[in-house]
Amino acid sequence: MTKIFLASDHAGCQLKADIIAYLTHAGHQVTDLGTEGGASADYPDFGYKLAAALKGDTHARGIAICGSGIGISIAVNRFSWIRAALVHDVTNARLAREHNDANVLALGERVTGAIQAQECVEAFLQTPFAGGRHQKRIDKLSNPQLESRAKELDDE
Repeated sequence: MTKIFLASDHAGCQLKADIIAYLTHAGHQVTDLGTEGGASADYPDFGYKLAAALKGDTHARGIAICGSGIGISIAVNRFSWIRAALVHDVTNARLAREHNDANVLALGERVTGAIQAQECVEAFLQTPFAGGRHQKRIDKLSNPQLESRAKELDDE
């Protein structure tokens, strides 16, 4: 069974609670990394907690939520072992897994309703990575070699 970690700031608490209830009812193993309640909380702190929880576990998945999904997706993507995808619909949730081997789904409570979010979560969890031609791109994400790659792109 896949371990699923969820984290949100204050602006994502309600959607996180809805998703946790949905996942728990479906029998998934869920860990809530916070925050709780409506008191202001900084999304980077919870994005970092999510990244830490996923480190070293290639089979675990994460769900990151803030008001728009943008801030927390930026925060969690700071770590080399994370591939977080901000999605707003089922097609993008499926493609995030199929083409990008995303291990974190980012959602925005202010822009995505609970039913739509549940459908995105389901697509994200049920879709396998296609591999093949997509694997070389994932390998590049994991090993950017920034200085030499930037020089190559500058020379083109």
